[in-house]
Amino acid sequence: MFDRERLITLFRERALKFGDFTLASGRKASYYLDGKQISLHSEGLRLVSEGLLELLDGVEFDAIGGMSIGADPIVGGVLAVAGARGRSLCGFMVRKEAKGHGTQRYIEGPMKPGMKVVVIDDVVTTGGSALQAVDRIVEFGCEVVRIVAVIDRMEGGAANFAARNLPLSNLLTIRDFGIEPPPA
Repeated sequence: MFDRERLITLFRERALKFGDFTLASGRKASYYLDGKQISLHSEGLRLVSEGLLELLDGVEFDAIGGMSIGADPIVGGVLAVAGARGRSLCGFMVRKEAKGHGTQRYIEGPMKPGMKVVVIDDVVTTGGSALQAVDRIVEFGCEVVRIVAVIDRMEGGAANFAARNLPLSNLLTIRDFGIEPPPA
């Protein structure tokens, strides 16, 4: 069972930092959510994985993954929890650059063209990383049915996904930490 309040507490204790930061989107921020502090911790990864599977209950999909490195531990956690529940599911990772040897692919994992997939992002700001993953997945021949985030900073990602007809679901938003997003 997903314990939302415990996940919020873990983020407050381990991952929420205040100061001057530059985000992956290039935006400046007075706070930073270091999702790896949660996804690379046993309890945090379990909570996130259970929460994402509950969030996706009723969504038809064959595979789950996202951009390396942020999505990698989450994919592993979701697959482990799904396996423990008897659910067959494939995982995948999207490289920023094609592999320079071997298969020279952008996408790693047992995913096949035609599959329905969910894209994971640990923290969504504008959604740029997830949209880059979506482009690679569509090029590969799969259908993206949903974007899921651990936390939505509420800074335009949902609107950018909606513009591409991609629904976003998230476990938490920045408001769960008493922080108001900037005006749209």
